[in-house]
Amino acid sequence: MAPANSNPNVIVVMTTQWRGQATGYAGDGNAATPVLDALAEQSLDFYQAVTPHPFGIFARAAFLTGVACPENGVADYYDPLPREARTLAHAFGERGYETGFFGKWQLYERDPESPVVGEAHALVEVPEDRRGGFSHWEGFESGFLLNDGYYHGSGLGPLRRIEGYQSDVVVDHAGTFLKERSGESPVFAVVSLDAPHPPYGANAAGVKPPPADWIALPPEVPEDAAIRDQARTELAGYYAHIEATDRAIGKLIAEVRESLNWEDTLFVFTSVHGDMHGSHGKFRKGWPHEESVRVPLLLSWPKRFPVARRDPLMISLLDLGPTLLGMCFGQTAWDRPVAGGANLSKSVQLLSEGPEFQEISMPSCPPFDKQCPYAWRGRRFVDKTEVDRDGGARFTLDH
Repeated sequence: MAPANSNPNVIVVMTTQWRGQATGYAGDGNAATPVLDALAEQSLDFYQAVTPHPFGIFARAAFLTGVACPENGVADYYDPLPREARTLAHAFGERGYETGFFGKWQLYERDPESPVVGEAHALVEVPEDRRGGFSHWEGFESGFLLNDGYYHGSGLGPLRRIEGYQSDVVVDHAGTFLKERSGESPVFAVVSLDAPHPPYGANAAGVKPPPADWIALPPEVPEDAAIRDQARTELAGYYAHIEATDRAIGKLIAEVRESLNWEDTLFVFTSVHGDMHGSHGKFRKGWPHEESVRVPLLLSWPKRFPVARRDPLMISLLDLGPTLLGMCFGQTAWDRPVAGGANLSKSVQLLSEGPEFQEISMPSCPPFDKQCPYAWRGRRFVDKTEVDRDGGARFTLDH
């Protein structure tokens, strides 16, 4: 473990709707991810990683606070992160880090009567005191504008439209922050991207979607023509956004190598949740199934982990923040609150056993078509997930 005065940089790339199996290194022949494949060859690949809540708002709030929903104050889709919420930005900032957030926030106040896709929510400006304690914040509230979106914040000023593919724009601004930051303080930065979230048909920085009939479907997609056609059509756009965002992440990695000490940088790639894409006849997220809850999680830190490995550690995004703090500052760096994530830094270093299961849940039911229509709580083991649905029904999903 790094001593307390080593101060590694910490960069977390957090995408949206990128399910755990949808990379080349995970064996998905549809996915063109050369950057992430190369990163995996020098990383710890936590292939059993899960989201605590398979919906972006809940998962992002849980990651940033290290506290599960609804205990962190976010119980429903339109609940903002409370003003007084303590986040990872506070924890790292108090230890001398320069903290930055870039991209999708979706944790401020939004009008439930306005369309969630489009300019209405994209034009919501997040005030400085509601940016989670980050000293540098550049991004957007929401709106799912994958191209030519609206951005505001520390180096940008008020809301303004910036042309370009969202993953490229956000990565460029994060890169500028790394390049132009003042002083020698270590960096904790979160780069939060919408892609590969719908709309799947949006332009993906010029990456042409493959023909739908080229998409290979997994055996979990039933032999129903309508389901398979929808799955293939949506997956064609999905994989185009994956390829474009993989390329953008490559630009970020190049900037980290240029501006920081890569050998002493904890670089993490993950996602807030997955997507069913027709598996078991279901679409989108919120479901307790593997396609919805299992997420990619790569952790690269060449100084401490020079040899790559595939690691079956049962880790959740809820644990990720406490674990990063633990790896930087030791076991006492995280005072675990009620419903809080665990510091698994010893398990990451193979010095202790990891948990037997992870608790996952949907604290409430967002009002959108195709998503899971019920709230639930579950325990996700390696081979099965035990689910308690609201109303008392119980069932088990075999993996």
